[in-house]
Amino acid sequence: MELVSHLIRDCQSTGDIQSKLKRLFAGTIEQMLEAEMEEHLGYEKNSIEGNNSGNSRNGYNRKTIISDYGESQIAVPRDRNGEFEPKVLEKRQTRTDEIEQKIMAMYSKGMSQRDIEDNLRDIYGADISQALISKITDKILPEVNEWQNRPLETIYPIIYFDGIVFKSRKDSQIINKCVYSVLGIDMGGQKDILGIWISENEGASFYASICSDLKKRGVADIFIACHDNLKGLGEAINAVFPETKQQLCIVHQIRNSTKFVQYKDRKEICADLKKIYGAVNLDDAEYAKEVFREKWDKKYPSIMRSWDANWAELTTFFNYPEQIRHLIYTTNAVEAYHRMVRKFTKAKAIFPTDDSIRKVVFLSVKEISKKWTMPVRDWAMAYSQIMIFFADRFVA
Repeated sequence: MELVSHLIRDCQSTGDIQSKLKRLFAGTIEQMLEAEMEEHLGYEKNSIEGNNSGNSRNGYNRKTIISDYGESQIAVPRDRNGEFEPKVLEKRQTRTDEIEQKIMAMYSKGMSQRDIEDNLRDIYGADISQALISKITDKILPEVNEWQNRPLETIYPIIYFDGIVFKSRKDSQIINKCVYSVLGIDMGGQKDILGIWISENEGASFYASICSDLKKRGVADIFIACHDNLKGLGEAINAVFPETKQQLCIVHQIRNSTKFVQYKDRKEICADLKKIYGAVNLDDAEYAKEVFREKWDKKYPSIMRSWDANWAELTTFFNYPEQIRHLIYTTNAVEAYHRMVRKFTKAKAIFPTDDSIRKVVFLSVKEISKKWTMPVRDWAMAYSQIMIFFADRFVA
C-alpha cells in the first residue's frame, strides 16, 4: 500500500498514473542492471575493492526500450573491458518479451503486419516497422519446421486430403500457391493436422512427395483415405500405401455433376443423385444409378460418365456400416478446418513468401487445434467397427 500511496501522489488522471508506472518500470530495469553489474564485477559501486581489479565501470549507454508502458529511455551500465552481458535486458534487445508475445498473438489471430504496426502505435505509442514485425514473427520458423517434421502415429484409421489456395508474390507477379493439408484421425478419434505442403503446381509428383513424407515420419498404414479426386493423388496414395482404401468425396462429386445443370432441373437432379449415394447398399445404389441414367442421360450425358469413371472409389463407403460411412463419405472435416484457416488469414490478401504462408497457417493450426479436445462424434462405435474390418492390419 505504501507503493500505491507513493504512485498516486500528485496524480490527477489515469494518464498520470500510466506515466509514473512507465518511469517506475524504467527505474526498476536500471536498478536490476546495476545489480547485475555488481555481480559481474564482484564489488559494489565506488567500493575500494575495485582498485586494481582489472575491470571497472565505464559509464552508461542510453537505450530506448519498448514495453507494455510504451517507449522508455534507460541507462545501461558498461564495463571497461566490454565483458558485461546483462540478462534482464540483453545486448541489442530493444523490446521486452511481453511486446513480442503480443505481436505473435496478434499475428496468430490473422492481423496483417500493417494492422499490428498501427495497433502498437495506437496502444503503446511505439513505432515498430513492418520489417521488424516480420523479423519477430520469423522466430517461429524453427518451431514450424520442427512441427512439420515431427514423428507421427504408426496407424491412422482415416485421413483426409485437401488444399486451399493463397495468392503469393513471385518475381514481381501475383501467383496462386496451393497449401495442401492432411488431416488425420488417430486411434483415439482425435483430429490432427499432420502437415502442410506448399506448391505452385499440383500434380502426381507433388502428391507422391506428400505421401512419402508421411511414410518417412512414421506412418506405416492408413486404412481409409478420403479426397476429392485430384489428378494423380489416388495413384500417389496407392504407390506409397498400397493397402489403403480410397473414398472420393460425394459432396465434390455432386457439385461437379450439377455445375452445368440448368437451374430449373438442379433440385430434381440432386434428389435423384441422393437416391444413389443414400442407398442402403451397393446393389440399390447401382439400381438407382441406372434409373438416373434412363431419366437424365439424354439431356446431361456427362453426369453419369463421371460417376461411371469413378464408381469404385465413390462407393467404397458402402462396404462399411453406418458408423464408418458418416466419417468417410465426404471430406467436410478438412474443409471445415480450411474455412477456419480462411477466417485467420482473411486480412492477408497477398503473401510475400512461402515462409509467410507457413507462419500464418501454422499459427492458425495452433489456434484451431485448441478446440479439438474431444474425439470425433460417435468414435467409440466407429472404432469398434474399424477393429472388425481391419483386424489383420492392427499392430500387435
